[in-house]
Parts: sequence; C-alpha cells; structure tokens
Amino acid sequence: MATALEIRHLSKCFTPGHKALDEVNLRVEEGEMVVLLGASGSGKSTLLRHIAGFVCADPGAGSVKVHDQVIQQNGKLARNVRALRCQIGFVFQQFNLVGRLPLTTNVLTGMLHRVPLWRSMFKWFTREERQCCMAALAQVGIDKYAGQRASTLSGGQQQRAAIARTLVQEARLILADEPIASLDPAAARKVMETLARINRELGTTVIVSLHQVDIAMRYCQRVVALHQGRVVYDGTPARLTPTLLRDIYGPLATELIAHGAPEPQVAPQPAFALE
Repeated sequence: MATALEIRHLSKCFTPGHKALDEVNLRVEEGEMVVLLGASGSGKSTLLRHIAGFVCADPGAGSVKVHDQVIQQNGKLARNVRALRCQIGFVFQQFNLVGRLPLTTNVLTGMLHRVPLWRSMFKWFTREERQCCMAALAQVGIDKYAGQRASTLSGGQQQRAAIARTLVQEARLILADEPIASLDPAAARKVMETLARINRELGTTVIVSLHQVDIAMRYCQRVVALHQGRVVYDGTPARLTPTLLRDIYGPLATELIAHGAPEPQVAPQPAFALE
C-alpha cells in the first residue's frame, strides 16, 4: 500500500525549554482514517499545521513527506510547497468561510489553484466547475442551501461546506483540526459521518484531531495520541486502557474513566443526503 504521510523526527519549540513537538515519527498509509487524540496543548494542531506546511519545524529537526513529496525538511519548507498543498485539504475548527458570500462561491475557492487568475478575480467559473461544486455540496448533504450566504447556515452546515471545499479541491489527504469542537452533538455526528463516508467510499486519507475518546472509537480505526508533543500511543481504539488514558490526558483522565470507557462501535453507514 502506498504511503500518504511520512514524518521523521519532527520537533518544534516555540518557547525556550518547551517543545510543542518532540521527535514525532508517524507513517500513514493511503486510505486510512486516523484520529489524533490528546488534551489541549498536546501538539495536535501544531502537528497538522506542520503537515500542511503552514509552520516550519526547528532547524535541522526532521522531515514531512506527503505522497512521497517533501513538504519540509530540516526546518525549511520545500520551494514548491504551494503546489504541493493542492493535494492537502485543511478543515479548520472555525470553518474559514466568507460569511457574506454564497455557499457556492466559498466551495469553489477550493479549485482556485487550477483556475486562471483572471477568471477567479471576476468569480467566473465554467458550467462544469459549478456542476462539480453542486455535486460536492450534494455529497455532504447541503446542496439545497447552495445560493444562501454562508453566514445564514448553522455551524454544522458550514463545517460540511468546508469539507465540500476539499472535495472540489480534489485533495488526496484531508486534515481536520478539531472540526467538531464548537458543534452540538447532532451536528458533530453529521460532520464525522461525512468525513468517514469520504474516507470509506472515495478512499481519501483523513487525519482528524479530536478531544472526544468516544467519537474517536466510533469513527476511526487508528488512534495516534499525543502528550506534551510526544506520541504516547499508536494503535486501535479498542486498546485504549485507563492507564493509557492517564498518560494521554493526565488529571483529566479521571473524569473520562469515571464515566466509563466507551465500547468500540462500527462506524455508521449513512447516505450523503444529510439534513
């Protein structure tokens, strides 16, 4: 199986004496759906931003490859990193949509890397491009809102629009940074079902960072847990024991264990027509 992501000895220090990432090694195969677990400040978001090439590692500290292409190495971004980012879709916690623009325009921005500048400036997209946009919106279940301003949609709908943007981008790797942190349980479920369906049916590699252990168990086949910038667990959700949870979450693990560790579940198989 081909490798979607390879990270070697990646370290990052924002302040002296405190490593946000500490010798991280990680390999993800194409078609995997992986969850990054960990408490706030464990390094999940920092790791995702290094993978996307938004942040440079410390000088001489490690490398990141996506589909065998170097994103960064030894603290320097690849010269062609902008071109390489085209294959990486990033779903932010706060959606990153322009509220005053229609949903279609927001989603169509995902294909700007292959649209001539003069057309993008005038928001002129071809019929085929708009059909692609509508198909992506239909895949995530919000095509009936295509003409509405993004600001009129709920948080869950906006997050699914952000996922649709990665579909028109034709991203081979989707990175989702706490995509359900600000959503209610029903909206969070729909967002995770959408990501799981894209992974399962399109074969897109998905790496999602979460706080919620129960959701990780329900939707992801592999858990990579971080604590103080280090990988402390890499395996199946079923093997997350109370001891491992203490290593991952520290004092917060007591509350998780008190409520009982959730049993692993089979990921739901919803149709894309989510309301």
